[in-house]
Amino acid sequence: MEIVTDMDDMMLDELSEIWDDIRENYDTYNNSAYDRTVLDCAADLAADPGGDSAYAWAIGLVMMAPYLTWLPSAGVAQQAVTALEAADRALRDRSCPHSSHPYESHEDAADEDLAGLLPALADETADWNEERPRDEWRCPRNAAGFARIALDIVHPGSATDIPPRLPLEAKDSISTLSALLNGYPKPWTDINDEISSQASELSSAAPADRAGRLMVVRAVTWYAVSGMVRAKSVLDHLVRAVEEALPHFTDPHCAHDGHPALPGSAPNAAELGILLSSAGGREIYERGRIASGRNAPIDAVVCPVLMADVADKTLAVLRKRRDELFGERDTSHADAEYLRADGRLDIGKLVERTDHKSWNEEYADDLGLWAARRHGESADDRDRTVLLLVAHQAMKISYPSPPLSVVRGVLATMRAVAAAPLPAECPHGDEHPVVRRAEFRAGMAHFWAPEEFSPGEDSRSAESWTCPRFAAAVAEETIRDLAGLYEEDELADAS
Repeated sequence: MEIVTDMDDMMLDELSEIWDDIRENYDTYNNSAYDRTVLDCAADLAADPGGDSAYAWAIGLVMMAPYLTWLPSAGVAQQAVTALEAADRALRDRSCPHSSHPYESHEDAADEDLAGLLPALADETADWNEERPRDEWRCPRNAAGFARIALDIVHPGSATDIPPRLPLEAKDSISTLSALLNGYPKPWTDINDEISSQASELSSAAPADRAGRLMVVRAVTWYAVSGMVRAKSVLDHLVRAVEEALPHFTDPHCAHDGHPALPGSAPNAAELGILLSSAGGREIYERGRIASGRNAPIDAVVCPVLMADVADKTLAVLRKRRDELFGERDTSHADAEYLRADGRLDIGKLVERTDHKSWNEEYADDLGLWAARRHGESADDRDRTVLLLVAHQAMKISYPSPPLSVVRGVLATMRAVAAAPLPAECPHGDEHPVVRRAEFRAGMAHFWAPEEFSPGEDSRSAESWTCPRFAAAVAEETIRDLAGLYEEDELADAS
């Protein structure tokens, strides 16, 4: 066998470094330097697909294949595929003395080792510390196996007799969703598009992939209904996708004694779903299950009965939260919580709930909307002042941000207050209360019920609390905080 010392006027160790750089930085479009390198490698393989150097060119194309899954220039991927297919045809049936070959156990994690391996493969004098002997690596059948691995990277599922691989797109999706669902999305992630794309994937999924895609939608649903997503269209898209998928899981019976518990963590649930959304991923799952002796058989995990239950529960969550986040919100229950038995405001409870503490976040949205609505119904100046300030403070506490249904109602009140005619000067001699300071809550309690609460350290007159100019300033600040959260056409009802 010829020992390769020079290839296309460049040493193989230099070439392997270039190929490895493309492997590591494959996620780019129409890179002319990458295109040229791929074309050169493919041309050398196509020139002698059954030659002694075919193993090097085939391994080089394995390293560069991830780039071909993005968007190389027109014709680049096809030329590489044509060369790889020619090598596979020429080499796969060659006779050899080996009972097995390295490609048969070569998984994607080992791709990063290829750059260091290639120069030593070509140089018989180089140290060789690999488990498999050099002649097995340079065997024509091994070269054909690596050609099929490269083909499978470019077109997932197109090759046989090779270890299963997760498609590059699936691996990227796992990484993106893991960051998003852990609360730290990658800087370039469009959250709405990313979640909506999972609904699209479910709608267009092949029958074998549908259960996995439903699991991914289940995982992103938890994020979508958390309040982090401010576009109703995203939830609409998820609802439609699950509604369309549900009839595919209508079999009411199965042979399983029970079904496995699916992951309760959104990142883990999304990863499992993506893994089960491709043939390669499903084979990886089964191999891992058999090797570890853990996890349920795949037929139990994707059982239509289990998936019907997943779809029903996911739909229930989506519909309920869609109504809460974007529909008309019922706050009548808040009367019992924030009014005393005589119908007066429970100022102590309102002061407690407007303290900017994390445990008040769960009350903020309903409290803010309730206060804003009651403000418009009240004729008492003291009540109106307190209710305006409670609505303002609740919006500060709301986390991650108030939903559209709340913003609409609060903005309607705030815009009405801000638009009211104002006196040229304040009708009092002292300053307005400072809303952000801790003394504010004690001062508000004393203002509303001076007979029950002692004045705070920074007391203000009742006239300063009820001052129209103070109310307008509070309203305008709230408007600034809320107006940019949603599009104006969504907020039209608040105008």
